[in-house]
Amino acid sequence: MEELDRERSLIAIVPDADWPETDGLADQYDEVLDRTHGRVDNIMAIHSLNPTGLAAHNALYRSAMSGTATLRKVERELIAYVVSFENHCHY
Repeated sequence: MEELDRERSLIAIVPDADWPETDGLADQYDEVLDRTHGRVDNIMAIHSLNPTGLAAHNALYRSAMSGTATLRKVERELIAYVVSFENHCHY
């Protein structure tokens, strides 16, 4: 799977470099920055025009990845890894 070409994407996004100076995104930048790749992942970047939606997506992700009585966090991360691997996705 190819990486999104951010210059030619049909989905408008706020460029990573502008997040720290953009209302609604500045306070979320550090939370969604992929430090391994040095950028905001595409799945989060598509929410950049709607910071409220970004916060909701991030909260849902964090909730889904935190352990519960039925699955421990490590088990959830393993499931996410296998799904991402099968989808050829680095997330």
